[in-house]
Amino acid sequence: MPKQSDYFKAIAKVSRALGTAAGRDEILRLIVQSAVETMEAKAACLFLLDEAQGMYVPVAQKGLSKGYTHAGLKHVKTQIAELMKKGYIHYRDAATDPRSENRGQKKAEGIVSVLVVPVRVSDRFIGTLALYTAEARDFSKPEIEFLTVLAEQGGMAIEHARLIEGMRKNAQIFLDVATDVISSLDVKEILQTLTCSVAEAMGVKAVSIRLLDEADNTLKLVASCGLSDKYLKKGPISAEKSIAEALKGKPVVVRDAATDKGVQYKDEKKEEGIVTILSVPIKSKEKVIGVMRLYSGVPREFTDGEITVVTALAYQGGIAIQNAGMYLMLKSDMKELKDEIWSHRSWF
Repeated sequence: MPKQSDYFKAIAKVSRALGTAAGRDEILRLIVQSAVETMEAKAACLFLLDEAQGMYVPVAQKGLSKGYTHAGLKHVKTQIAELMKKGYIHYRDAATDPRSENRGQKKAEGIVSVLVVPVRVSDRFIGTLALYTAEARDFSKPEIEFLTVLAEQGGMAIEHARLIEGMRKNAQIFLDVATDVISSLDVKEILQTLTCSVAEAMGVKAVSIRLLDEADNTLKLVASCGLSDKYLKKGPISAEKSIAEALKGKPVVVRDAATDKGVQYKDEKKEEGIVTILSVPIKSKEKVIGVMRLYSGVPREFTDGEITVVTALAYQGGIAIQNAGMYLMLKSDMKELKDEIWSHRSWF
């Protein structure tokens, strides 16, 4: 049985790696290695949710053969329920335990006992850390706690890497889109460029921009990218709750357009393949002049960083509109000035 000092040394080693420039994958490999060595186990594997594939995939492992097949998504979902309730799962004999999947494979791999703990980020379940032994084994409370701490460190490494990558990505998105937007003084061209640039940069299905017409207090569609003509012609959307909130200057996320009570045209959105909607205000001189909406075709959790960068891009659109308006006014004033000078050419 491992000593308490062994636990401390292993956790300290991973903590030092977290405090350096070590990459996410390097830290995750260190975690599974530490689990195997410290707990004197046969193997370990760390699984994470791949949102693109909609399944849990192994991202770091040690001690398993290349031909070993892990359990499928359905089994992982069953595990999640038990993990959330108990905090861990223990199969003393994985080859005979009815809860265990791929029992034949486990037996062929030489796996007898399995201990599984959750990987979390801010109380959000994102994966599992599994430990495999070659002999029947009951795990003590300190052993379970140690593996749980290692899994938590894995979650910290993942979140740290996500934040760093998010900052880099958001800075690049803002630079790219801002460059595209300021390359023209034609308002229509600016807004059309903004919608397509934001859609591509944020990886969403579509983007639309509606500006407020103060004459009749309605929102007019002025630019869109990725939406069908049929959907765009569905009718006015001023009554939508998320639009009203955005016009007050607040970003609003509708996570499921099919069930949200404040959403209009649910059937049309379903037909268009719209699931999640992010609405942000477009401002000019601190005055809300319109709304930019991002449409995702899959359920999506927009991070605070993503919402911030989209809001900043919408503000950039407002500034571009303001600049274009000032240019047109200046152009008009210059024409009037030239006409005035020409009418008094006798001065010269």
